[in-house]
Amino acid sequence: MVRIGEAAKTFGASSETVRRWEISGKISCERTPGGQRRYDLAALRPDKFGIDSPTRRTVAYARVSSHDQSADLERQQQVLELYCAKQGWTFDIVADLGSGMNDHCLFRPLIWQSFAQE
Repeated sequence: MVRIGEAAKTFGASSETVRRWEISGKISCERTPGGQRRYDLAALRPDKFGIDSPTRRTVAYARVSSHDQSADLERQQQVLELYCAKQGWTFDIVADLGSGMNDHCLFRPLIWQSFAQE
């Protein structure tokens, strides 16, 4: 999910135009708890991102080691989502908020769960 400015840049339009499109129902967005718009580029422009072949999926992994870094985790997820969407990949984002206290790999079950959805 990307912010309105990045979505506007992708569409070649202004942020205000993207807002009007959303209000008129031409495109959809999700809202953060703070009310900010977030756009899923791959869902909005599947033709541009080449999302037509479900045969290959990418799993992108974001991780921080403490709850104090949860804002960093959200930024990592946004960067990964934007990158994967621009590459035209079908993808899932796996986010891990770890404690850094052990070496148990907690994200592996999430990755396998992602593939089990196929």
